[in-house]
Amino acid sequence: MAGGPRVVIIGAGIVGAGIADELTMRGWTNVTVVDQGPLWAAGGSTSHAPGIIFQANGSRTMATMARQTVEKLMGIDLDGQWCFRQVGSLEVARTEERLRDLSRRHGWLTSWGIESRLIDPEEAVRLSPLMDPGTILGALHDPTDGFTKPVRAVERMARRSMERGARFLGEHPVTAIRTQDGHVSAVVTEKGEIPADLVICAAGLWGPLVGAMVGQPIPLLPLAHQYIRTVPLPALAAIAASPELEGLRPVVRDQDRDLYFREHADRFGVGSYAHDPLPVDPATLERPAPGRQPAILPFTPEHMAGPLADAAELFPALRGAPVEWGIDGIFSFTPDGFPVVGESREVAGFWVAEAVWITHSQGVAQAVAELLVDGHATLDLHELDLHRFEPHQLEPGYVDARGRQGYIEVYDVIHPLQPMEDPRPLRTSPFHPREEALGARFLEGGGWERPHWYEANAPLLDRYPVGGRGEWASRFWSPIAGAEALATRDRVALYDLTPLTRIEVSGPGSAAYLQRMTTNDVDRPVGTVIYTLMLNEAGGILSDLTVARLGRDHFQVGANGALDVDRLRHHAPRDGSVTVREITAGTSCVGIWGPRARDVVARLTGEDLTNASFRYFRAKRLTLDHIPVTALRVSYVGELGWELYTSADHGLALWDRLMRAGAEDGIIAAGRSAFASLRLEKGYRLWGVDMSAEDDPWEAGLGWVVKPGKGDFVGRAALEGRGDATARRRLLPLVMDEPAHVVLGKEPVFLGGRAAGYVTSAAMGYTIGRPIAYAWLPPTTEIGTRVEVEHRGERYPATVSAEPLVDPKGERLRV
Repeated sequence: MAGGPRVVIIGAGIVGAGIADELTMRGWTNVTVVDQGPLWAAGGSTSHAPGIIFQANGSRTMATMARQTVEKLMGIDLDGQWCFRQVGSLEVARTEERLRDLSRRHGWLTSWGIESRLIDPEEAVRLSPLMDPGTILGALHDPTDGFTKPVRAVERMARRSMERGARFLGEHPVTAIRTQDGHVSAVVTEKGEIPADLVICAAGLWGPLVGAMVGQPIPLLPLAHQYIRTVPLPALAAIAASPELEGLRPVVRDQDRDLYFREHADRFGVGSYAHDPLPVDPATLERPAPGRQPAILPFTPEHMAGPLADAAELFPALRGAPVEWGIDGIFSFTPDGFPVVGESREVAGFWVAEAVWITHSQGVAQAVAELLVDGHATLDLHELDLHRFEPHQLEPGYVDARGRQGYIEVYDVIHPLQPMEDPRPLRTSPFHPREEALGARFLEGGGWERPHWYEANAPLLDRYPVGGRGEWASRFWSPIAGAEALATRDRVALYDLTPLTRIEVSGPGSAAYLQRMTTNDVDRPVGTVIYTLMLNEAGGILSDLTVARLGRDHFQVGANGALDVDRLRHHAPRDGSVTVREITAGTSCVGIWGPRARDVVARLTGEDLTNASFRYFRAKRLTLDHIPVTALRVSYVGELGWELYTSADHGLALWDRLMRAGAEDGIIAAGRSAFASLRLEKGYRLWGVDMSAEDDPWEAGLGWVVKPGKGDFVGRAALEGRGDATARRRLLPLVMDEPAHVVLGKEPVFLGGRAAGYVTSAAMGYTIGRPIAYAWLPPTTEIGTRVEVEHRGERYPATVSAEPLVDPKGERLRV
């Protein structure tokens, strides 16, 4: 179709206008953008946003999207008027903890290739002269941050889109979305119907109402947030640039007081998160109209009194300054703080680009355009994917609770292992009562309560001494975890694997379907277990899977989460030849690993468990003391043993039988902290952390699971000509010099004094007595190369090492 498919974008804010710009730039010009409000200040969050952009983010994808937003907005103007002022930013620290955290954030920016530096209070004041240096201990300076004029940017991108053929229709409230045969066909507005092949919901805080028109939940919570401008301040006027420039000094974040600042010529703008969350039901808001912006609620000065007093400590010129203008402006939070992007499974052709802040708007717009036009995005989008949520995470009460907490924690120092505190517990394995009795210390993931170590194992420290580590790395950790890891290598341990996603793929077409969806040859004899990858069309890694063939037309797939369930369901044939069913909730799984694992399991069955009869990467159905199990001889910790699956109702009985049978061998329950250490010692990858859609199999060190000779599969064409020699970077293990130098991930790695990569996974390697960090490094990096890892401002020396670090021949697995 000339000009591409008919696309209707609902929402003419900075996200909708950006998507229209990106689509028309790529030749898709049959684009119509509709909004219920007037153009160009249509009444949503874009219309009132202060436009500040800080790029620092622990997510590489989000930081990159912020950089893309800066680069795009820097490159446009409206009739000669700027759309972005690159004044830089300062994040200040009032406390030692915050100062250390600024070092971590500086590390993120270095890892992601964004310029920044740590500066002392005196230099901070040189950049922002009205700041009181006595209130701060230091600052993080990013010279490429700044602020945009959001409405101005919207108009420029809209004009550019219209020059290419797009239409923008203001004051066109959407009342319905028509569908035909499960696919969008039109958008109905109060002023007429617009035919559509694709509909993109970029309606901001009204997104859930639009999603409801097609039955698509959009888990976001609109919340009101305070922002004020002062009257003209003499102190600011004395140093202010001309009014049309609106300030040349950096924007400032005072996260210890939940505040941020920017200049408006001779006025100060102050934003505050230092108040209770103020949720808003979008269905109760008035419709936008000229002079009426429903995303702006009446200012509540009682919420701003305390924050303004805190602000005056940092900027004394604010002391007693009257508020000239103030708002409670509405914007959106999701349960995990990330945007929501993707195509609905309820109605084909309905796309979502929601909960996107100004900061990441143009990065998201670019990604959406790539998904539509190219079929895949340049960046890894798994953190943003619409389908990442578990069912309970879409429940309105959960969205409300997590959205409120996200608002409260927006500027908090959050440890990478820090779990949410409420609502919990939500999902527990059948083993949970026994784990509690053993003093399990639970963290949370995907709603599951996950034991990280067990206090009952404290006596193991007498046999397996474990050294200390730095204060930050010691949070949400115990030396008991190290003893559990060493006991696993020495004896035998049980690991609760119930939270790991399990999918049943069955039917006469199941083998052919899995062959097409994955890289390895899964069409192997019944009883075979295969490790394989799912790729996108560009050859990027979408997931890694363990596929067990339990019958001719029956496979069990060990997967990484909800995205894998969605992908396998979505692409399954519609002819009934394949059934895809998630079985996680109805089943349980325990891993039993260690040199004595065979002895323990053998006491519960008459089956021959010798290596000759039950080899590595094989599966069998067994009965263990009257409990039916599916046993997979695989190991994520590098020791002899099995993953044992049974129904949820048998789970507790299986645990008890294994613990009794292993008593004479000193069996223990071990947690995920030990698990993480053991898997890094063996070099086993963790998808979404060590590798993603931005990496091909050879870059991730997994080229051996690609079997092009088996026939066609998704991504095969893109891999032609690729191999180790074409890798743009390599995932390599580093061994730190000092036992106490444990890092946690995302730290920059320096090669020859220059930042050359970043850490993915890291843990103490208790078996080797040294911390381990896997890192992306240049493809020419050789084994033995000396590097440094920067952890919260300190450089830790390390050596690039050969993998795996433990049992390189795999002999312990195959005995």
